[in-house]
Amino acid sequence: MTILVTGAAGFVGFHAVTAMLDRGESIVGIDNLNAYYDPALKRARLDLLEAREGFSFEKMELADNAAVLALVERVRPDRILHLGAQAGVRYSIDQPFAYANSNLHGHLSVLEAARHLGGDLKHLVYASSSSVYGERSAVPFHEDDVTMQPASLYAATKLADELMSSAYASLYGIAATGLRFFTVYGPWGRPDMAYWLFSEAMYAGQPIKVFNNGEMERDFTYIDDIVAPLMRVLDDSPARGHHEVFNIGGASPVKLMDMISALETALGMTAEKIMLPMQAGDVTRTYADTTKLERAYGYKPSVRLDEGLARFADWYREWRRREA
Repeated sequence: MTILVTGAAGFVGFHAVTAMLDRGESIVGIDNLNAYYDPALKRARLDLLEAREGFSFEKMELADNAAVLALVERVRPDRILHLGAQAGVRYSIDQPFAYANSNLHGHLSVLEAARHLGGDLKHLVYASSSSVYGERSAVPFHEDDVTMQPASLYAATKLADELMSSAYASLYGIAATGLRFFTVYGPWGRPDMAYWLFSEAMYAGQPIKVFNNGEMERDFTYIDDIVAPLMRVLDDSPARGHHEVFNIGGASPVKLMDMISALETALGMTAEKIMLPMQAGDVTRTYADTTKLERAYGYKPSVRLDEGLARFADWYREWRRREA
């Protein structure tokens, strides 16, 4: 089986490709290696993947639809795992066109490539986000909830990706599944996320910025609890024209201050905290209802936040030593 993976040098992409290579799959990875965060981290992930048998890489902009189509026609993948996107909520306030380029045009390029594969493509699985739910008090978040008030442009582009995928599935018979990720964390993670930013600040002896005065909750999901169900979903071959969306989350939201406390324990440090108001585009809480995924694919998250942060802390110390 040949699988095309976009965003292969990203956090989730790296772990997913590693897991698929471990079971003997042939993987073609795409990434543009942009500078949204340190490209050295992306390059380090990619170096590990390129050392593996069964992996090949193409540096490519997903918005270059001609290049994406040419690659897909040459490779003829059985499945596509589309994880490439411009991430981040707050970055979208200052750089809106980066999201239009990657998340809208890029997603459309992948859909068009999938359309040209016709019946040879068994499944297109793509990354959506818990951000599509916006600010809401009713919890947990269920896939059938109305999601028409995204709080950020990033969230709006992810919701648009779901709508485009549904339309392409109906029009062209593509079997497509969207996965709404909830605050994924762990080793080789993203430096723009709170747990990494807090760790970096503590090691530098600087205070951490705690927004909304700490009155926030997140449904943290350890990377292993993302990759295992992701692969089960990808292995499936839904009927042509079928489009489905699933939450993947820890199904157990944690208060921000409790996360900070667990991270302090994992790092063996105490953070000086600066309490600040809510940032534009952010939301107070996320909370995944994962019943649908559990029924369909036997999903059950298993890694507690304190355990996952301890694993991240061990990796982060080694990363710092390597980069020093």
